[in-house]
Amino acid sequence: MMTTATRPEAGRSRAAIAARTLRTDRWWFPPLVTFVGLSAWVIYATVRVFMHKWYYVEDYHYLTPFYSPCLTDRCVEGAAEFGTPLPTFWLLPEAALTLPFLLLFRLTCYYYRKAYYRAFWLSPPACAVPDGHARYTGETRFPLIFQNAHRYAFYAAVIISVINTWDAARAFQTGIGLGNVILLGNVVMLWAYTLSCHSCRHIAGGRLKHFSKHPVRYRFWTFVSKLNTRHMQLAWITLGTLALTDFYVMAVAAGWWPDLRFVS
Repeated sequence: MMTTATRPEAGRSRAAIAARTLRTDRWWFPPLVTFVGLSAWVIYATVRVFMHKWYYVEDYHYLTPFYSPCLTDRCVEGAAEFGTPLPTFWLLPEAALTLPFLLLFRLTCYYYRKAYYRAFWLSPPACAVPDGHARYTGETRFPLIFQNAHRYAFYAAVIISVINTWDAARAFQTGIGLGNVILLGNVVMLWAYTLSCHSCRHIAGGRLKHFSKHPVRYRFWTFVSKLNTRHMQLAWITLGTLALTDFYVMAVAAGWWPDLRFVS
């Protein structure tokens, strides 16, 4: 039985600890790595999108995903598969109709929310570490209320993945080179990341009451569920494959090195 001497004072709901956190491990390291990694990727992608050059290799039909589909009057011949309905303006990316949806898909992704909430907003920076803000409203107010648009961004991401797949397949018409392997690998990883999305898993079987009555959807839901357990890894892997693919296409287009050809 608790005695009078050990009973907490009336009205006190938690221990009066002056320290910000009692964690003694390097809890700040994971959010720091995330901050550096995401910042570096955003800087690279932003610079490349507004360079307006070295995005297409005509000889092998290599088109970087950062410029697909190419839709402005500035697009070089052969890169514009869907015409050029957009005007030439340096603030307007060649893929201006798809990049916003891809950005929205990544920003509203459940893993990326956790990543940039912790790394950039310190909300909270780690488990058992206080939030960096005095108030917490969750995702109920502007602009975070738009995080609920993730499902619709997923639909757009699927369409864009189909376009990227077409770009990779078209490149095989001229033979097989290292660029083909890189483009194909990037597309496979993008599909894995897109299908591992939580929204995709819910669409596949989230509302089914009887799996036995929907065997095809159940099998697809099982497949997506397995991918979903690797959603965080796939999120980072696809950032890497996107940057690698873009850099390789840029290097070949700029003439820094020739494409390694296996089958001409």
